[in-house]
Amino acid sequence: MNWLRLREMVRKELRQMFRDPRMARLVFISPIIQLVVFGYAVTTDVHNTPTYVVDLDQTQESRSLVATLTAGGYFRVVGRSDRPSDLRRVLDRGDALFGLEIPRGFASDLSQGQAVVQILVDGTSANTATTAQGYAVGIVNDFGSKAIPIRGTPSGVELRAQVWYNSNLESRVYNVPATAGIIILLMCLMLTSLSIVRERELGTLEQLMVSPLRPVELILGKTLPVVGVAMIDLLLVSLVATLWFGIPIRGSISLLVLSSLFYVVAGLGMGLLVSTISDTQQEAFMSMYLIFLPAMLLSGFMFPVSSMPEVFQKITLLNPIRYFLETLRSIFLKGAGISVLWPQVLALAVMGVVALGFATRRFRKRIG
Repeated sequence: MNWLRLREMVRKELRQMFRDPRMARLVFISPIIQLVVFGYAVTTDVHNTPTYVVDLDQTQESRSLVATLTAGGYFRVVGRSDRPSDLRRVLDRGDALFGLEIPRGFASDLSQGQAVVQILVDGTSANTATTAQGYAVGIVNDFGSKAIPIRGTPSGVELRAQVWYNSNLESRVYNVPATAGIIILLMCLMLTSLSIVRERELGTLEQLMVSPLRPVELILGKTLPVVGVAMIDLLLVSLVATLWFGIPIRGSISLLVLSSLFYVVAGLGMGLLVSTISDTQQEAFMSMYLIFLPAMLLSGFMFPVSSMPEVFQKITLLNPIRYFLETLRSIFLKGAGISVLWPQVLALAVMGVVALGFATRRFRKRIG
Protein backbone atom coordinates (compact mmCIF):
# COMPACT_ATOMS: atom_id res chain seq x y z
CA MET A 1 0.00 0.00 0.00
CA ASN A 2 1.27 3.42 -0.98
CA TRP A 3 0.52 5.81 1.87
CA LEU A 4 1.14 8.87 -0.27
CA ARG A 5 -1.50 7.80 -2.81
CA LEU A 6 -3.89 6.98 0.02
CA ARG A 7 -3.36 10.40 1.60
CA GLU A 8 -4.05 12.14 -1.70
CA MET A 9 -7.17 10.02 -2.22
CA VAL A 10 -8.46 11.00 1.22
CA ARG A 11 -7.69 14.66 0.52
CA LYS A 12 -9.52 14.43 -2.79
CA GLU A 13 -12.58 12.89 -1.10
CA LEU A 14 -12.68 15.58 1.56
CA ARG A 15 -12.43 18.36 -1.05
CA GLN A 16 -15.17 16.75 -3.11
CA MET A 17 -17.36 16.17 -0.06
CA PHE A 18 -17.23 19.78 1.11
CA ARG A 19 -16.94 21.54 -2.22
CA ASP A 20 -20.58 22.53 -1.88
CA PRO A 21 -21.10 24.57 1.35
CA ARG A 22 -24.53 22.99 1.70
CA MET A 23 -22.87 19.61 2.17
CA ALA A 24 -21.08 20.79 5.29
CA ARG A 25 -24.38 21.98 6.75
CA LEU A 26 -25.98 18.66 5.87
CA VAL A 27 -23.19 16.63 7.43
CA PHE A 28 -22.57 18.60 10.62
CA ILE A 29 -25.66 20.72 11.34
CA SER A 30 -28.36 18.30 10.21
CA PRO A 31 -27.51 15.68 12.91
CA ILE A 32 -27.76 18.36 15.60
CA ILE A 33 -31.14 19.55 14.34
CA GLN A 34 -32.41 15.98 14.09
CA LEU A 35 -31.26 15.17 17.62
CA VAL A 36 -32.95 18.26 19.08
CA VAL A 37 -36.20 17.63 17.19
CA PHE A 38 -36.29 13.90 17.95
CA GLY A 39 -35.20 14.51 21.53
CA TYR A 40 -38.35 16.52 22.16
CA ALA A 41 -40.72 14.77 19.75
CA VAL A 42 -39.85 11.11 20.37
CA THR A 43 -41.27 10.59 23.84
CA THR A 44 -43.48 8.09 25.58
CA ASP A 45 -44.19 10.37 28.53
CA VAL A 46 -47.85 11.13 29.17
CA HIS A 47 -48.76 14.68 30.16
CA ASN A 48 -52.06 16.59 30.12
CA THR A 49 -54.04 13.63 28.79
CA PRO A 50 -57.51 14.97 27.83
CA THR A 51 -59.84 13.53 30.48
CA TYR A 52 -63.63 13.53 30.74
CA VAL A 53 -65.20 13.06 34.18
CA VAL A 54 -68.64 11.66 34.99
CA ASP A 55 -69.24 12.20 38.71
CA LEU A 56 -72.49 10.58 39.80
CA ASP A 57 -71.69 10.91 43.50
CA GLN A 58 -71.03 14.66 43.73
CA THR A 59 -69.41 14.44 47.16
CA GLN A 60 -66.28 15.86 48.70
CA GLU A 61 -64.58 12.47 48.31
CA SER A 62 -65.38 12.22 44.60
CA ARG A 63 -64.14 15.76 43.96
CA SER A 64 -61.01 14.99 45.96
CA LEU A 65 -60.36 11.94 43.76
CA VAL A 66 -60.59 14.06 40.59
CA ALA A 67 -58.28 16.70 42.10
CA THR A 68 -55.76 14.01 43.05
CA LEU A 69 -55.90 12.53 39.54
CA THR A 70 -55.10 15.86 37.88
CA ALA A 71 -52.61 17.17 40.43
CA GLY A 72 -49.59 15.45 38.92
CA GLY A 73 -50.06 16.92 35.45
CA TYR A 74 -50.68 13.56 33.80
CA PHE A 75 -54.39 14.24 33.24
CA ARG A 76 -56.30 17.39 32.26
CA VAL A 77 -60.07 17.59 32.67
CA VAL A 78 -61.69 18.81 29.44
CA GLY A 79 -65.30 18.21 30.39
CA ARG A 80 -67.67 17.01 33.09
CA SER A 81 -71.11 15.46 33.08
CA ASP A 82 -73.53 13.47 35.21
CA ARG A 83 -74.57 11.16 32.36
CA PRO A 84 -72.45 8.08 31.45
CA SER A 85 -73.65 8.28 27.84
CA ASP A 86 -71.79 11.59 27.44
CA LEU A 87 -68.51 9.88 28.29
CA ARG A 88 -68.94 7.29 25.52
CA ARG A 89 -69.85 9.98 23.02
CA VAL A 90 -66.82 12.12 23.90
CA LEU A 91 -64.48 9.14 23.51
CA ASP A 92 -66.08 8.24 20.17
CA ARG A 93 -65.49 11.77 18.85
CA GLY A 94 -61.90 11.78 20.07
CA ASP A 95 -62.43 14.86 22.24
CA ALA A 96 -60.91 12.96 25.18
CA LEU A 97 -58.52 10.04 25.47
CA PHE A 98 -59.35 9.11 29.03
CA GLY A 99 -62.61 8.88 30.98
CA LEU A 100 -63.33 8.56 34.68
CA GLU A 101 -66.74 7.48 35.95
CA ILE A 102 -67.45 7.74 39.68
CA PRO A 103 -70.64 5.84 40.68
CA ARG A 104 -73.23 6.89 43.21
CA GLY A 105 -72.38 5.88 46.76
CA PHE A 106 -68.65 6.25 46.17
CA ALA A 107 -68.07 8.13 49.46
CA SER A 108 -69.91 5.57 51.60
CA ASP A 109 -68.22 2.66 49.83
CA LEU A 110 -64.84 4.33 50.31
CA SER A 111 -65.41 4.51 54.08
CA GLN A 112 -65.89 0.75 54.07
CA GLY A 113 -62.88 0.08 51.85
CA GLN A 114 -65.06 -1.20 48.96
CA ALA A 115 -65.18 1.77 46.59
CA VAL A 116 -65.12 1.10 42.84
CA VAL A 117 -64.54 3.56 39.98
CA GLN A 118 -64.41 2.93 36.25
CA ILE A 119 -61.85 4.25 33.80
CA LEU A 120 -62.30 4.18 30.04
CA VAL A 121 -59.26 4.61 27.80
CA ASP A 122 -59.08 5.25 24.06
CA GLY A 123 -56.96 2.33 22.89
CA THR A 124 -56.34 3.57 19.34
CA SER A 125 -52.98 4.80 20.67
CA ALA A 126 -51.86 1.70 22.52
CA ASN A 127 -48.69 3.12 24.10
CA THR A 128 -50.44 6.23 25.42
CA ALA A 129 -53.41 4.20 26.62
CA THR A 130 -51.21 1.71 28.48
CA THR A 131 -49.14 4.42 30.14
CA ALA A 132 -52.17 6.55 31.07
CA GLN A 133 -53.97 3.52 32.46
CA GLY A 134 -50.95 2.63 34.58
CA TYR A 135 -50.72 6.18 35.97
CA ALA A 136 -54.44 6.26 36.74
CA VAL A 137 -54.44 2.89 38.51
CA GLY A 138 -51.50 3.95 40.64
CA ILE A 139 -53.06 7.31 41.54
CA VAL A 140 -56.45 5.81 42.40
CA ASN A 141 -54.90 3.02 44.48
CA ASP A 142 -52.76 5.53 46.33
CA PHE A 143 -55.81 7.71 46.95
CA GLY A 144 -57.71 4.76 48.37
CA SER A 145 -54.85 3.61 50.61
CA LYS A 146 -54.54 7.11 52.08
CA ALA A 147 -58.29 7.62 52.50
CA ILE A 148 -59.01 4.35 54.31
CA PRO A 149 -56.71 4.82 57.34
CA ILE A 150 -58.30 8.21 57.97
CA ARG A 151 -61.51 6.34 58.78
CA GLY A 152 -59.81 3.90 61.10
CA THR A 153 -59.25 0.98 58.75
CA PRO A 154 -55.81 -0.59 59.28
CA SER A 155 -53.38 -0.14 56.43
CA GLY A 156 -51.82 -3.00 54.49
CA VAL A 157 -48.34 -3.29 52.96
CA GLU A 158 -46.41 -0.07 52.46
CA LEU A 159 -44.54 0.04 49.15
CA ARG A 160 -41.44 2.17 48.82
CA ALA A 161 -40.07 2.29 45.28
CA GLN A 162 -36.73 3.68 44.15
CA VAL A 163 -35.76 4.22 40.51
CA TRP A 164 -32.11 3.97 39.51
CA TYR A 165 -30.35 5.73 36.61
CA ASN A 166 -33.40 7.77 35.53
CA SER A 167 -35.09 8.83 38.75
CA ASN A 168 -37.76 10.96 37.05
CA LEU A 169 -38.57 8.25 34.48
CA GLU A 170 -38.16 10.71 31.60
CA SER A 171 -38.29 8.96 28.25
CA ARG A 172 -36.06 11.69 26.79
CA VAL A 173 -33.16 10.52 28.95
CA TYR A 174 -33.61 7.04 27.49
CA ASN A 175 -34.29 8.09 23.89
CA VAL A 176 -31.71 10.82 23.21
CA PRO A 177 -28.59 8.58 23.35
CA ALA A 178 -30.34 6.04 21.13
CA THR A 179 -31.37 8.76 18.68
CA ALA A 180 -27.72 9.79 18.42
CA GLY A 181 -26.80 6.23 17.44
CA ILE A 182 -29.50 6.11 14.77
CA ILE A 183 -28.36 9.43 13.28
CA ILE A 184 -24.73 8.30 13.12
CA LEU A 185 -25.65 5.15 11.19
CA LEU A 186 -27.83 7.13 8.79
CA MET A 187 -24.98 9.50 8.00
CA CYS A 188 -22.58 6.58 7.41
CA LEU A 189 -24.99 4.88 5.02
CA MET A 190 -25.73 8.04 3.06
CA LEU A 191 -22.15 9.26 2.70
CA THR A 192 -20.71 5.88 1.75
CA SER A 193 -23.34 4.44 -0.57
CA LEU A 194 -24.29 7.63 -2.40
CA SER A 195 -20.76 8.92 -2.93
CA ILE A 196 -19.55 5.72 -4.60
CA VAL A 197 -22.64 5.41 -6.79
CA ARG A 198 -22.27 9.07 -7.77
CA GLU A 199 -18.73 8.30 -8.96
CA ARG A 200 -20.12 5.45 -11.03
CA GLU A 201 -22.85 7.65 -12.54
CA LEU A 202 -20.38 10.37 -13.50
CA GLY A 203 -17.92 7.88 -14.95
CA THR A 204 -15.11 8.98 -12.66
CA LEU A 205 -14.96 5.61 -10.88
CA GLU A 206 -13.56 4.00 -14.02
CA GLN A 207 -10.99 6.78 -14.23
CA LEU A 208 -9.88 6.04 -10.70
CA MET A 209 -9.59 2.35 -11.51
CA VAL A 210 -7.18 2.95 -14.40
CA SER A 211 -5.06 5.19 -12.16
CA PRO A 212 -2.12 3.79 -10.13
CA LEU A 213 -4.49 3.41 -7.17
CA ARG A 214 -4.89 -0.14 -5.94
CA PRO A 215 -8.44 -1.30 -5.11
CA VAL A 216 -7.71 -1.38 -1.37
CA GLU A 217 -6.38 2.19 -1.54
CA LEU A 218 -9.50 3.29 -3.38
CA ILE A 219 -11.77 1.68 -0.81
CA LEU A 220 -9.85 3.12 2.14
CA GLY A 221 -9.75 6.51 0.47
CA LYS A 222 -13.52 6.41 0.15
CA THR A 223 -14.23 5.19 3.67
CA LEU A 224 -11.66 6.92 5.90
CA PRO A 225 -13.13 10.41 5.37
CA VAL A 226 -16.55 9.06 6.32
CA VAL A 227 -15.07 7.59 9.51
CA GLY A 228 -13.70 11.02 10.41
CA VAL A 229 -16.99 12.76 9.65
CA ALA A 230 -18.96 10.18 11.63
CA MET A 231 -16.73 10.55 14.68
CA ILE A 232 -17.05 14.36 14.52
CA ASP A 233 -20.83 13.93 14.31
CA LEU A 234 -20.63 11.66 17.36
CA LEU A 235 -18.79 14.40 19.24
CA LEU A 236 -21.35 17.02 18.22
CA VAL A 237 -24.44 14.98 19.14
CA SER A 238 -22.82 13.90 22.43
CA LEU A 239 -22.22 17.57 23.29
CA VAL A 240 -25.84 18.39 22.47
CA ALA A 241 -27.05 15.46 24.57
CA THR A 242 -25.01 16.55 27.58
CA LEU A 243 -25.15 20.35 27.32
CA TRP A 244 -28.63 20.86 25.88
CA PHE A 245 -30.60 17.94 27.28
CA GLY A 246 -28.53 17.62 30.45
CA ILE A 247 -27.82 13.90 30.02
CA PRO A 248 -24.48 13.15 31.68
CA ILE A 249 -21.97 10.66 30.36
CA ARG A 250 -21.38 8.57 33.47
CA GLY A 251 -19.16 5.98 31.80
CA SER A 252 -15.82 5.91 30.04
CA ILE A 253 -15.29 8.30 27.13
CA SER A 254 -12.63 6.01 25.65
CA LEU A 255 -15.04 3.07 25.71
CA LEU A 256 -17.65 5.23 24.00
CA VAL A 257 -15.17 6.18 21.27
CA LEU A 258 -13.98 2.59 20.79
CA SER A 259 -17.48 1.12 20.50
CA SER A 260 -18.51 3.99 18.20
CA LEU A 261 -15.55 3.29 15.93
CA PHE A 262 -16.55 -0.36 15.56
CA TYR A 263 -20.13 0.72 14.95
CA VAL A 264 -19.11 3.21 12.27
CA VAL A 265 -17.04 0.54 10.52
CA ALA A 266 -20.10 -1.74 10.49
CA GLY A 267 -22.15 1.13 9.04
CA LEU A 268 -19.53 1.68 6.34
CA GLY A 269 -19.68 -1.99 5.46
CA MET A 270 -23.46 -1.72 5.06
CA GLY A 271 -23.01 1.39 2.90
CA LEU A 272 -20.48 -0.35 0.67
CA LEU A 273 -22.83 -3.31 0.36
CA VAL A 274 -25.59 -0.97 -0.82
CA SER A 275 -23.21 0.52 -3.39
CA THR A 276 -22.48 -2.95 -4.83
CA ILE A 277 -26.15 -3.60 -5.57
CA SER A 278 -27.00 -0.13 -6.90
CA ASP A 279 -26.33 1.52 -10.24
CA THR A 280 -27.93 4.91 -9.61
CA GLN A 281 -28.16 7.25 -6.62
CA GLN A 282 -31.93 6.83 -6.55
CA GLU A 283 -31.56 3.06 -6.37
CA ALA A 284 -28.90 3.40 -3.67
CA PHE A 285 -31.15 5.71 -1.64
CA MET A 286 -34.06 3.29 -1.77
CA SER A 287 -31.82 0.30 -0.99
CA MET A 288 -30.32 2.18 1.94
CA TYR A 289 -33.72 2.71 3.53
CA LEU A 290 -34.65 -0.89 2.80
CA ILE A 291 -31.83 -1.81 5.19
CA PHE A 292 -32.03 1.14 7.58
CA LEU A 293 -35.71 1.09 8.57
CA PRO A 294 -35.93 -2.62 9.54
CA ALA A 295 -32.61 -2.33 11.36
CA MET A 296 -33.91 0.65 13.35
CA LEU A 297 -37.21 -1.04 14.22
CA LEU A 298 -35.43 -4.22 15.31
CA SER A 299 -32.84 -2.42 17.43
CA GLY A 300 -34.81 -1.77 20.60
CA PHE A 301 -34.94 1.94 19.83
CA MET A 302 -38.73 2.19 19.89
CA PHE A 303 -39.82 -1.21 21.22
CA PRO A 304 -37.99 -3.42 23.75
CA VAL A 305 -36.34 -6.42 22.14
CA SER A 306 -37.71 -8.60 24.95
CA SER A 307 -41.27 -7.74 23.84
CA MET A 308 -40.72 -8.95 20.27
CA PRO A 309 -41.64 -12.46 19.06
CA GLU A 310 -38.86 -14.95 19.65
CA VAL A 311 -37.96 -15.25 15.97
CA PHE A 312 -37.41 -11.50 15.71
CA GLN A 313 -35.38 -11.49 18.91
CA LYS A 314 -33.00 -13.90 17.22
CA ILE A 315 -32.86 -11.71 14.11
CA THR A 316 -31.83 -8.72 16.23
CA LEU A 317 -28.66 -10.60 17.16
CA LEU A 318 -27.42 -9.74 13.65
CA ASN A 319 -28.27 -6.06 14.02
CA PRO A 320 -25.32 -3.81 15.00
CA ILE A 321 -27.68 -1.01 16.08
CA ARG A 322 -29.01 -3.18 18.90
CA TYR A 323 -25.57 -3.63 20.44
CA PHE A 324 -24.60 0.00 19.99
CA LEU A 325 -27.80 1.29 21.59
CA GLU A 326 -27.26 -1.01 24.57
CA THR A 327 -23.70 0.31 24.84
CA LEU A 328 -24.71 3.97 24.50
CA ARG A 329 -27.47 3.78 27.08
CA SER A 330 -25.29 1.90 29.52
CA ILE A 331 -22.38 4.33 29.18
CA PHE A 332 -24.55 7.45 29.35
CA LEU A 333 -27.02 6.40 32.04
CA LYS A 334 -25.40 3.64 34.09
CA GLY A 335 -21.71 4.41 33.82
CA ALA A 336 -21.05 0.79 32.83
CA GLY A 337 -17.50 -0.22 31.92
CA ILE A 338 -15.84 -2.75 29.67
CA SER A 339 -16.29 -5.50 32.29
CA VAL A 340 -20.05 -5.26 31.69
CA LEU A 341 -20.19 -4.20 28.05
CA TRP A 342 -17.50 -6.41 26.55
CA PRO A 343 -20.05 -8.74 24.84
CA GLN A 344 -21.64 -5.76 23.04
CA VAL A 345 -18.27 -4.23 22.10
CA LEU A 346 -16.98 -7.59 20.86
CA ALA A 347 -20.12 -8.11 18.79
CA LEU A 348 -19.71 -4.66 17.22
CA ALA A 349 -16.05 -5.38 16.43
CA VAL A 350 -16.86 -8.70 14.77
CA MET A 351 -19.77 -7.22 12.82
CA GLY A 352 -17.64 -4.29 11.71
CA VAL A 353 -14.84 -6.49 10.41
CA VAL A 354 -17.20 -8.99 8.76
CA ALA A 355 -19.44 -6.33 7.18
CA LEU A 356 -16.55 -4.26 5.86
CA GLY A 357 -14.66 -7.34 4.64
CA PHE A 358 -17.69 -8.82 2.86
CA ALA A 359 -18.71 -5.52 1.31
CA THR A 360 -15.13 -4.77 0.23
CA ARG A 361 -14.86 -8.14 -1.49
CA ARG A 362 -18.11 -7.57 -3.37
CA PHE A 363 -17.05 -4.05 -4.22
CA ARG A 364 -13.73 -5.19 -5.65
CA LYS A 365 -15.50 -7.80 -7.79
CA ARG A 366 -17.96 -5.17 -9.00
CA ILE A 367 -15.29 -2.68 -10.06
CA GLY A 368 -12.71 -5.25 -11.07
